[in-house]
Amino acid sequence: MPDGERHEEAPDVNFWGEQPATEAEYYAAHGADGESSYFTPPGGRRLFTRAWRPRGDGAPRALVFMVHGYGNDISWTFQSTAVFLARSGFACFAADLPGHGRSHGLRAFVPDLDSAIADLLAFFRSVRRREEHAGLPCFLFGESMGGAICLLIHLRTPPEEWAGAVLVAPMCKISDRIRPPWPLPQILTFVARFAPTLAIVPTADLIEKSVKVPAKRLIAARNPMRYSGRPRLGTVVELLRATDELGARLGEVTVPFLVVHGSADEVTDPDISRALYDAAASKDKTIKIYDGMMHSMLFGEPDENIERVRADILAWLNERCTPREEGSFLTIQD
Repeated sequence: MPDGERHEEAPDVNFWGEQPATEAEYYAAHGADGESSYFTPPGGRRLFTRAWRPRGDGAPRALVFMVHGYGNDISWTFQSTAVFLARSGFACFAADLPGHGRSHGLRAFVPDLDSAIADLLAFFRSVRRREEHAGLPCFLFGESMGGAICLLIHLRTPPEEWAGAVLVAPMCKISDRIRPPWPLPQILTFVARFAPTLAIVPTADLIEKSVKVPAKRLIAARNPMRYSGRPRLGTVVELLRATDELGARLGEVTVPFLVVHGSADEVTDPDISRALYDAAASKDKTIKIYDGMMHSMLFGEPDENIERVRADILAWLNERCTPREEGSFLTIQD
């Protein structure tokens, strides 16, 4: 199917291979339950959503609201982290962003990030309002562009709404290593006024730059929902605008957060994560920089690296679900 069209059919393959044969069997084998559905926010654009819960009847420790990155979706390798958190006691929820995966819209076209954020918030809040979720802590979790969206959600909502945020290689600002040089951003902005959907912006192969293990590059490339075309003008201009806004507002961040980043990341800049840590007003903030890791920290690395990052994320979440004395957390680890 052409990249400009919207995918809604189920993929013929799974990222874990031929066995287990179904998602339900895969979830059960990993100690989780899962479901998918569509949600229609007030703006009218249908979002494809997923939920992953601990297997059994016990209540989850907390709710984790997850946001994927640019060109990605929630039905391929993104699920592996959600399933891990679910079997560890957390109920996780995510939606394909507009124009991504099975959600409504021209593929990879996000001309208005604020509108996309409003759609996500409507879904997240509909989940929070359920009776069985009353009183549970709520965390944000974002990868790459999803990390930037989590911070923008925080900056657009009351500070008490979120117990914390996990930011995985967040795109808090477009790295100078991949940012179009001057005067190209100005030219792109001008042309985007007349042809915002044009997919003509040159970019490097993100799989090659993100995924370290060669066999896992093949798995990532097989994702039937992944957008593999060139970025659209309107999307690029909007990401430049949103990340410029976020970069200028890092000092307004007050949510407790953990940011994890690989030192060898060439897609998002670990120095920008350090700038977030330094500038944020959060009393509870932690940064971990992993030597030699690339952008895809939770799938594309060797399994032992993934387990290390997962363990750090889980420990951080568990600590913030446990009542503690008043105080602040300020930790940094390279």
